[in-house]
Amino acid sequence: MCAHRLNYSRRGFLALAGAGLYSIGRAATAFEGLTARQVIERIQKNVGVPWRSETVDTFKIGNPDTVVKGIATSFSATLDVCQRAHAAGKNLIIAHEPTFYNHTDDTTNLSGEIYEAKRNFIEKNGLVVWRFHDHWHARKPDGILAGMTEALGWGKYQSSEQPRRFSLPGATLEALAKSMQDRLDARALRVIGDPQLTVRNVALSPGFNNFPGVMKALDSPEVDVVVIGETREWEAVEYARDTITAGKKKGLIVLGHVPSEEYGMEECARWLKTFITEVPIQYLPGGDPFWRPKR
Repeated sequence: MCAHRLNYSRRGFLALAGAGLYSIGRAATAFEGLTARQVIERIQKNVGVPWRSETVDTFKIGNPDTVVKGIATSFSATLDVCQRAHAAGKNLIIAHEPTFYNHTDDTTNLSGEIYEAKRNFIEKNGLVVWRFHDHWHARKPDGILAGMTEALGWGKYQSSEQPRRFSLPGATLEALAKSMQDRLDARALRVIGDPQLTVRNVALSPGFNNFPGVMKALDSPEVDVVVIGETREWEAVEYARDTITAGKKKGLIVLGHVPSEEYGMEECARWLKTFITEVPIQYLPGGDPFWRPKR
């Protein structure tokens, strides 16, 4: 064999080997996939509001560098939701509310069988839980309110200037409450006011509402009925009763915190799909935790 042909063959072999190693390297990188941390970085980039230095929107349990196989969104990462997410092949759970029973998910003083069972299940199955609360509400439009508006079918009745105000076709308070109960599967919905009162103008405020906010809405001449997730009964509820006793034609509908917000996490799943395409994304409803015995 000629020397120049031998050199060429060696050069060709080295070139081919280098190309092969490069291709293998690229394939390995692609195979590694998207991590939970990278998912959150995309959320931070796309949510449209400045990221707060102090926030509850943080990882609650699990390794942020876990490769994501699938994403589940839900109101809360209950043990039931964690089990269903794992069964569905979703190892990143994005939850709106706390995982460990307090606002900051502080586990310092938590112990016992239930806490350990939940933690052990999450860790054993390689799940990662991240909370999406502050910035999902801060987004414009508010992600929770957008999802609830969609679930109720109230988009065409929404005020452009006051997104929490809706001008609905006239209906009785009872009919409105029944419609919301059916649409949201709110099993323990409660109502204050005359069932036959005709209502049109609604103030919708999902989640927890403090007394000043409920009082302001009930006092407004532009509001017939206030719809909330929950409030302290000895404050806003008693004010609502006194408002009606005083002769004001008003109503208060208390949906429960979960049914008043959870469809906002269905909206979150829809939104995530617009910029995360590498893995499947699924909304997992938690459902109203309460039920009422038949009378």
